[in-house]
Amino acid sequence: MEISFIIPLFNRLDLTRPCLESLRASLPGGLSHEIILVDDGSTDGTRSWIVNRPSPAFVVIFNDHRGGYAHASNRGARIARGRMLALLNNDLVFEDGWLEPMLAAFSRRRDVGIVGNRQVRADNEELDHAGIIVNLNGKPEHLNRSQRIPLKPFGYSQRPAVTGACCLVPRQLFLELGGFDERFQNGGEDIDLCFQMRARQLKVLVANRSVVRHHISASPGRKDNDEQNSRRLCGKWRSRLVVDGAYLWPAAYLREHWLEPRDYDTRLLWHAFLRWLRLLWWPAEEGLAAVDKNLIREEDHWARTLGPGGPPE
Repeated sequence: MEISFIIPLFNRLDLTRPCLESLRASLPGGLSHEIILVDDGSTDGTRSWIVNRPSPAFVVIFNDHRGGYAHASNRGARIARGRMLALLNNDLVFEDGWLEPMLAAFSRRRDVGIVGNRQVRADNEELDHAGIIVNLNGKPEHLNRSQRIPLKPFGYSQRPAVTGACCLVPRQLFLELGGFDERFQNGGEDIDLCFQMRARQLKVLVANRSVVRHHISASPGRKDNDEQNSRRLCGKWRSRLVVDGAYLWPAAYLREHWLEPRDYDTRLLWHAFLRWLRLLWWPAEEGLAAVDKNLIREEDHWARTLGPGGPPE
C-alpha cells in the first residue's frame, strides 16, 4: 500500500465530515491507500457517526480516554499498512493537486525526512503556514508573509520544521524515531519530530505547490498547554532553537540600523548584510547571544508561572 492517511478526531464533527469528503475527492485515481480515523474520546456524536458509516470506508480506532494528538497519531501509525504516512488534522479542506507535490519530494531526493505544505486560512484564504521558523525569542512560529521572508511559489523550501496538521513521512522512519513524543500535549510534538530528523541529517521540506485550507486551531483545547509544550521543547532542543533563531538576526539588525541617523557599528552592519545575502551561512555570534538572552528570559518566566525545574525528560 502506498499511503495511510491518519486523522485523529476530537469532536468538531461539523469539520470532520467536509474534511473527509474533500480528502477522498482530491486523491489521485488508482492511489493505493487507507484512511485511519482515531477517535480520541469525542462526545459530540462523532463516534455514532463513524459507527454508522458504510464499512469498510475507514479503519477506525476508538480511544477510551483522550490522549491527545501525539498519542492518537502514534496509535494510527502502528496499525498503518502504507509505505508513507499522511498525518492530518480533521479541520482541513483539500483540493485537487495537494498530494502529488508532497509525494514527489521523496522520489526526487533520498535525504528527505518529512514534507509539509502551504496552508491558508479557511475563512479568508490568507497564508498561515509555509513552514515553521524559530524567532529571535527562540520560539517556533508559522512562517507567513508577516515575517517579510521571501517565499518561493514553486519547488521546495527547506525549513526548521513543519506543522503536523498536514505532513508526509515514511512510516518506517516515523516508527524508528518512536513516533511523536507523547509528553507533548497538542503542540510541539511536530517540531520535536522535525528536529529529530534534522539530527539524522534528514531534510525538512515544504512543497510550495501543495496548498490546503485550514480552520486554524479549531480543535477544542488546542492552546491549553502551549507554555508547557514550549518549555519541554526548550528543554530538549535549546541549542537547536538558539542556532535556528540566530539566522533571523541579520534581517532584524538591518531593519533596525540601516540608514538610521544615529551611530551604528559598521562591522556588525557589514556582517549582517553578508549573512542577509547568504554569503555567510553560519549564524553571527551576536545573533546567538541575542536568542540565548531571550530564552533565559523565557525560562525565568516558566519558572515563575509553571514552577521550578522543568518537565521531566
